Amino acid sequence: MAVRRRPSIPNQTAAPPNPDPGGDPQPPNAAPSLDQFSLAPPKLGLILSVLALFLIPFFYLLFVHYQVESDLRYYISICVALSLVGFGFTVGLIPVAARYLLRRNMFGYDINKRGTPQGEVKVPETLGIVTAIVFLVVAIVLQLCTLTADSDWLVEYNAALACICFMTLLGFVDDVLDVPWRVKLALPFFASLPLMMAYAGHTSIIIPKPLVPYVGLSVLDLGVIYKVYMILLVIFCTNSINIHAGLNGLRSVKLLLYHLQF
Repeated sequence: MAVRRRPSIPNQTAAPPNPDPGGDPQPPNAAPSLDQFSLAPPKLGLILSVLALFLIPFFYLLFVHYQVESDLRYYISICVALSLVGFGFTVGLIPVAARYLLRRNMFGYDINKRGTPQGEVKVPETLGIVTAIVFLVVAIVLQLCTLTADSDWLVEYNAALACICFMTLLGFVDDVLDVPWRVKLALPFFASLPLMMAYAGHTSIIIPKPLVPYVGLSVLDLGVIYKVYMILLVIFCTNSINIHAGLNGLRSVKLLLYHLQF
């Protein structure tokens, strides 16, 4: 949703005279107050239909069609269950957080609806903090359910959580303080360092077959260059999503494409 910032200086113009001396002044397009604030209900029917469309074939392949190890089935089932619980908490916490943000005057206006009554409705900012916190809690609980103290993935998992916490803090600070772009371009670099330092996987890439005769190798080990590439990829993904934050739907589609890619 495109949001324009609230003015830093309050409007000092006098209110128009009330044509009805005996009644309360009510402008025709007045925005709802905090007590009247309400969010549109989530489209649970559509969401559940889409979930069923994907989950029913997925679980059929997992439990019936393919012979999958029992431990892997358990991990996948726990992940799906925690994800659904996290979705429920997110839907329930968004209205609560929205009221707190409006109470703190952290809101904007939808510039795509300017000139209409909906364009004067206060849109709470920083609501992404709700989704981020729920995601972190779900990820930590998932860690307790699937990883052990001697797991090989434990260090990288905790490093990834540290990166997510850093970027969540950056997003919240940006919404509150309007961080300059030169700072927002640099901070993802430092946020990705814990994960890069903890990464102990392969640093090789597979050369496309048409290029193998020219390169002379089918697998090329990039070494440190691979980690540099990953850092640049983190900077690109975070800032490209942030740049398109004001265009309705574009950021969500881009985030979906990133998830499908990785």
